[in-house]
Amino acid sequence: MKDELALEMNKVIEVNEPRTSRKTAQAIREKRNKWYKVLSLITFFIIWEVFSRINIYEGWFNPVFLPSPTLIIETGYVYIQKGILFKHIGISLYRMLSGFMIGTIIAVIIGALIANFKWIENTMMPIINMFGPIPVLAFLPMFLIWFGIGENSKITLITYTTFISMLPYVTDGIKNTDPLLIRSAASLGASKLQVFTKVILNSAMPNIFTGMKACLGLGFSSLVVAEMMGASSGLGYIIVDAKNWFKMADMFLAAILIGILYTLFYGVLTIIESFLFKWKRDGISSAVEL
Repeated sequence: MKDELALEMNKVIEVNEPRTSRKTAQAIREKRNKWYKVLSLITFFIIWEVFSRINIYEGWFNPVFLPSPTLIIETGYVYIQKGILFKHIGISLYRMLSGFMIGTIIAVIIGALIANFKWIENTMMPIINMFGPIPVLAFLPMFLIWFGIGENSKITLITYTTFISMLPYVTDGIKNTDPLLIRSAASLGASKLQVFTKVILNSAMPNIFTGMKACLGLGFSSLVVAEMMGASSGLGYIIVDAKNWFKMADMFLAAILIGILYTLFYGVLTIIESFLFKWKRDGISSAVEL
């Protein structure tokens, strides 16, 4: 009896060892890839710094055109001493967050209507398809006239950009919901509202998060465009003001800060996505193992 029990235990260990070793190897690879990304950024800025310093002595072109990273950091420190850097960052963050969230919510609502009602799709999609390809910059003067030079025009522009770019992801996610899930929920007595909120919307959420991450760059582009006209604050305003006074370090500072904000936004969305949809990260291999 003891021999049989020991044999069974050995079988269990043999089955679990490959699975454990694969997970350990995957964790090591993920950690190594993260360090590669960090090292890549550090190497990029070191090369930039060295190239800028060599250019100062060699005179390949005007050093003002390409300030070094240390000069950009010094410029940022000057902004901090003046007490205005975090003000500009906070205002841009507020505009981006407000417009992006409002645009996403509107895209989910309109996308749900389009996916569920054919007459709404036939009515709205030709209009959306006509305005969708038009660059957001073309609408900025109109938005300034309609909503003024305050916050409304800037947030509305970001909302519009997010909505237009998010809508296809929402409609595709809702339309691709497995009909079997819908029939199963209905057969169990779920109401139409419950079927939509508990089944259809949950099924479309991975698509929605994919759309949010894909459209984030367009949202930041519209933020910069909005702050370049009719604004007296924000990172886009710093770029325009620096252009007028030919302050290249200020331009690079604002551009790098926009990139950092984008990375933070993207990182938060990725963390939320990995938490909500763990099965996407583990993939089919984990499902087979289970």
